[in-house]
Amino acid sequence: MSTVNPHYLKLSASYLFSEIAHRVDQYLAQNPGSRLIRLGIGDVTRPLPAASIEAMHRAVDELASADTFHGYGPEQGYGFLREAIVRHDFAPLGVNLSPDEVFVSDGAKSDTANIGELLDTPATIAVTDPVYPVYVDTNVMAGRAGEPCPDGRWSRITYLSSTAENGFVPDLPRRRPDLIYLCYPNNPTGTTLTRAELKRWVDYALENDSLIVFDAAYEAYITHPDIPHTIYEIPGAERVAVEIRSFSKTAGFTGVRCGYTVVPHGVTLSAPGGRVSLNPLWNRRQTTKFNGASYIAQRGAEAVYTPEGRQQVRQAVGYYMENARLMLAALRSAGLEVYGGTDAPYLWLKAPGGQTSWQFFDHLLRCAGIVTTPGSGFGPSGEGYLRLTAFGKRDDCAEAMRRLQAGL
Repeated sequence: MSTVNPHYLKLSASYLFSEIAHRVDQYLAQNPGSRLIRLGIGDVTRPLPAASIEAMHRAVDELASADTFHGYGPEQGYGFLREAIVRHDFAPLGVNLSPDEVFVSDGAKSDTANIGELLDTPATIAVTDPVYPVYVDTNVMAGRAGEPCPDGRWSRITYLSSTAENGFVPDLPRRRPDLIYLCYPNNPTGTTLTRAELKRWVDYALENDSLIVFDAAYEAYITHPDIPHTIYEIPGAERVAVEIRSFSKTAGFTGVRCGYTVVPHGVTLSAPGGRVSLNPLWNRRQTTKFNGASYIAQRGAEAVYTPEGRQQVRQAVGYYMENARLMLAALRSAGLEVYGGTDAPYLWLKAPGGQTSWQFFDHLLRCAGIVTTPGSGFGPSGEGYLRLTAFGKRDDCAEAMRRLQAGL
């Protein structure tokens, strides 16, 4: 008899964003014709860079001719993109990588979900709290999270509180974890770590033989000079850290799908008989389970690194950060407690009057027609907060702030 993976049955019946969609659908059914402003899911609204569009058009034309046709590509990514990534994203920061340490993917979410496959099932994990739900849910699916607790935590996961009380700088784990997930600039809080603060984590991983998965999907939004753009700016990180990046929030590739993961040769894990490098293991995983990002998407990503593409990306990032600036100013002028929005496209809004996350979500939906994301969906420390994104259209962001101020 076939039986289901029992760990899937432990998951919440509704994924956070599915529950949001359900409540929005209910609202629209009761209020037909209402114009909602969506500041919840972090999807972009600006068009793709013109340089990428032109490159993808050329790639499509290549596929129309037998002489230039491309079928299966390398699962690790085409050399032209891997080399561009090393040359433009890391070399200017003084980070020396080789192209075979870069693995092109269909986006950061897939790789953050899959990287845990390289660790033994009993491996222990630590996450900052609030946390991007994929880090937790995929470990639940893998059977290493334990059992759900009444407070929303899982019994075998170490939660590292990141709140206003500690300046959103979580303490190091008291008990050594095998795997640590870090996301900076942070989703959902929009906060960051300085170089000195990130160095504490790298030093901890080196001393305790822990692996760091560093989600740097929002590094393009960093404005302050003391915030590292890559964990490899920290000495020793090349021995303990895997870094994951995406073209989604920088070049608007949320629908195109393209990202990459850096797995340095120096990152090793314990194995019977000695240490093994993670790089060939990840390569083996990808060649078995992944056919590679499309040729068209990779040509579009390569064009991001042209002078025209880089300028167009800067303009898009600047557009979203201006949205964040306007929203941050409006929320603070309304007397609300809000964080983030200066080095990330997310704002972390405290619910007034002791409301829960879902209570404030429902209030803004009913009274202002604004869709946000409840902070409780990101872990126990997210309770009482909402996440707002700056990825909307400028007029919508401005209108949302007017509605919000009127609906308080």
